[in-house]
Amino acid sequence: MTTRRESILDAVKAALTGTTSVGQRIYRSRVTALTRAESPALLLSWSNDTAIQTTSLATLDHTLTIDVSVIVRGDTPDEVADPIVESLHNKIMTNTALSNLISDIYLTTTTNENIDADQPAGIITCSYEIQYRTLNNDLGSV
Repeated sequence: MTTRRESILDAVKAALTGTTSVGQRIYRSRVTALTRAESPALLLSWSNDTAIQTTSLATLDHTLTIDVSVIVRGDTPDEVADPIVESLHNKIMTNTALSNLISDIYLTTTTNENIDADQPAGIITCSYEIQYRTLNNDLGSV
């Protein structure tokens, strides 16, 4: 058995398959550096999952924050990443499997970081807030 949060993260990762220029280079909570041959790539992680008790039901309403980081190399990294960001956003927002697990999702921030690497590199991170519900006594069920 798995938590609803893990099911949501699995659905997001599956939805991202085939993102423009990325192919299968989608990593979950990766902490090791990427080689040049591994970019562009997507890194998926979660940073926060806040739950509040509903007033009339034996349920918890969750707000999950996920981050999808685009790792690219090129003379203008944010320009290289732009079509990837557009593709990943469309895939997340239109995925039926994900929609069946959540009540709402929205993009909250997009950040850009340029890095001095073996060639200019960048990390563009798109953060999403996801609303979902579980039972008080079972984080895998609604």
